[in-house]
Amino acid sequence: MDSQSWIEHADLLSLFPSHVWTFDLTAEEREKIAHEITPELEAIRPVFSENRTGVGWQSPQDLHRRESLTTLVSIIDDSTRSILRFLKIGYDAFEITGCWANINSPGCSHRMHSHPNNFLSGAYYLQTQAGADTINFHDPRIQAAVIRPPVTELTGSNTDQVVVKVKDGMLLLFPAYLQHSVDANTSDRERISISFNIMFSSFTENLSKPLWSGGV
Repeated sequence: MDSQSWIEHADLLSLFPSHVWTFDLTAEEREKIAHEITPELEAIRPVFSENRTGVGWQSPQDLHRRESLTTLVSIIDDSTRSILRFLKIGYDAFEITGCWANINSPGCSHRMHSHPNNFLSGAYYLQTQAGADTINFHDPRIQAAVIRPPVTELTGSNTDQVVVKVKDGMLLLFPAYLQHSVDANTSDRERISISFNIMFSSFTENLSKPLWSGGV
């Protein structure tokens, strides 16, 4: 903050942060996951999903139950445990409530959405490239948009959207309430990611099933 002669001490408090965690996997793990998942996706994706400009394809939401995703599921479990420790969460029993592939052909995008009735959401990026390597996160504080004064420069303190760069082999997790979107794929290749949701096992016994409205 600006220094003023009348100030003895000044501080800045960041209240109610929305965390986004990223994990870059080793080359060995990336190759192993790609070797396991790619044949599975080729076997289940419909033929018509290929080379359709502006049209994406999403797999069934049960990929986490398939043997081909054993390695990725194990890594998701480990990363979730580390996040719960970081957040000082007392629940240690959680489960993947859905896991699906997103294949975005050139021109395809994902509208802004969230993943209700889950605690965490995330994605593993299998194939990205320039023009298809970002995800947008939107300010969850609806009341923050009541007044929108002009700004001299966009910063993390005044923007209502943050663009996160992603890459092959990156695992990304974030609060399921956090609205997110994906811009249109402007490359000439498909963008492939594996999305998933995490919820506490005890909660799944009492809540409605997770609401699902798209991918990341």
